[in-house]
Amino acid sequence: MVNLKKYNGFLKLFVIFLTLFSVVSCGTQSIHVTKIEGKQLPITEKENQAAEFENFIKPYREHINKDLDSVLAYCPKTLDKKAVDWQTTIGNLMADVTLNRGNIVFKARENKSIDVCLLNHGGIRAILPKGNVTTRTAFEIMPFENTMVVIALKGKQIFEIVDYFILEKQPHPLSGLTFTIDKDNHPKNILVQGKAVEKDKIYYVGTNDYLANGGDNMNFFKKGIATYDLNYKLRNILIDYFKENDTIKSVQDNRIIVE
Repeated sequence: MVNLKKYNGFLKLFVIFLTLFSVVSCGTQSIHVTKIEGKQLPITEKENQAAEFENFIKPYREHINKDLDSVLAYCPKTLDKKAVDWQTTIGNLMADVTLNRGNIVFKARENKSIDVCLLNHGGIRAILPKGNVTTRTAFEIMPFENTMVVIALKGKQIFEIVDYFILEKQPHPLSGLTFTIDKDNHPKNILVQGKAVEKDKIYYVGTNDYLANGGDNMNFFKKGIATYDLNYKLRNILIDYFKENDTIKSVQDNRIIVE
């Protein structure tokens, strides 16, 4: 007859041994990735795959196109990037709209007002053609993801902005700041919101995050004493303006006068 007492004792020892072995194995085991393989599977590999893929994305494309092509406003004349007296019709619109709509957010958050808006001529990538204005129009004009930033600058940096214009000779979108360039290529009558600039006064200048970091050699922005990111994309500023205005207007005034 089998001695059950001895058998049970042996079984207990065996179970303990397996348990200890498992614990030690798990505690020391280390898994490493030794090889990664990939394979390209073209969607046109089979005759019916392209059609299946097209059927899959079709409703999404139609939905996006419907949103992009919905009419938001009407533009009575084409606004383009052609420079006249260091200004452009579309640049004036962009600067004015950015200053005004940015002010809505800035006043609500900081209880302060934006004095000047300065953008870059190269950042505007399309004209605003005569006719219906859609969301797609805004994407074409401002295809980038740039957001609006407000920087607190002293008056001496406002003078640097004017010097930058004279040096670059580019029609960068400008609003809130006016000045005259005399026959000797020197600035005079520098005004912010119609008032003479004070060297040590703080002015709040709206721009985009690219320029705020010194883009296009606008290094005066890096001298700001405070920076406020409104987290408001310039493209969305334009779209919101289109939604609230049936007819688009652009002012061609004397922001920069050359004698």
